[in-house]
Amino acid sequence: MNKIMFSVAAAAVSAVISQNALAETWRMALGDAQGGTQYAMGEKFAELIHEKTDGQVTVDMFPNGQLGSEQDTVSSASMGMLDLSVLAINNITPFSPTVGVLTLPYVITSPEDAKTLTQGEIGQQLAENTIRDAGVRVLSWAYSGCRVLSNSSKPVATPDDLQGLTIRVPRNEIMIASYQEWGVNPLPMAWSETFTALQQGVVDGQDNPYITINAMKFYEVQDYITDICYVFSLEPLIMSESKFQSLSSDLQEVVLEAGQEATAYSYDYLLESEESIKQTLVEEHGMQIIEPANGESEWIERASSIWPRFYDSIGGEERLAEALQALGRDLN
Repeated sequence: MNKIMFSVAAAAVSAVISQNALAETWRMALGDAQGGTQYAMGEKFAELIHEKTDGQVTVDMFPNGQLGSEQDTVSSASMGMLDLSVLAINNITPFSPTVGVLTLPYVITSPEDAKTLTQGEIGQQLAENTIRDAGVRVLSWAYSGCRVLSNSSKPVATPDDLQGLTIRVPRNEIMIASYQEWGVNPLPMAWSETFTALQQGVVDGQDNPYITINAMKFYEVQDYITDICYVFSLEPLIMSESKFQSLSSDLQEVVLEAGQEATAYSYDYLLESEESIKQTLVEEHGMQIIEPANGESEWIERASSIWPRFYDSIGGEERLAEALQALGRDLN
């Protein structure tokens, strides 16, 4: 379709929506504060929806867990009580376990890996599963980067250096098991409680991407970052499936298009901003970045040993094999 034809088609869709849809406002929950990839992607989606509907649909954003914990927002969207939410993928896994293939340690190790899996056949299958299992539809993906480890006590280069530290993790079995293989028992905790727990010394550390560490101002309560990449942080935008099905077919098309465009925007946002944020954390906020010892080999060997424990929940060993094959790797 050439540009002129596309413009005509887009104008026709917009006209139909304007004629048939009453102006309405959708609520979008976000777990993170303004300034991170969650907010950037959510804001882009909101802009696109407003633009594509000629202002008939407005999206109000509620960052920093204002509408409840990330897992709570999945439940709310599933029941039709919330329109939209942007959240860490590990908080969808309890509702739709097959999504866990994307959170297994050291499966996704780069933005390119993340893009390949989420925008390919595997990502489509997992999105369909979330509709079936959780009653929510994945519209878009925010790419936030590797979950690096931060702490307030000491430089950490090997798993053994974690001894004596209390590390916060999400309430996610895969992530808990990874830390246990590194020799520590992490403390599962809701995201909304994490900053206060770090501030008060209830926990010594946590893991999240550089962009999140900066957006949440963890540099105020953390001194050291270990540059591991055991999980790549994917933060999907979900929509209540009941809400989606209540929309006209034209508006559904607009929502899906806006989601695709917001995904592309988020990927570029990560690539363009992560290095400068790392520099800011070091030069302006005094954080120290430690490279993992021996090319991260011990971290990888221990954490990846948990894969077989989760084969049943992710849909079988073959599901992991398919994901690795898509990335040009073998299971064994």
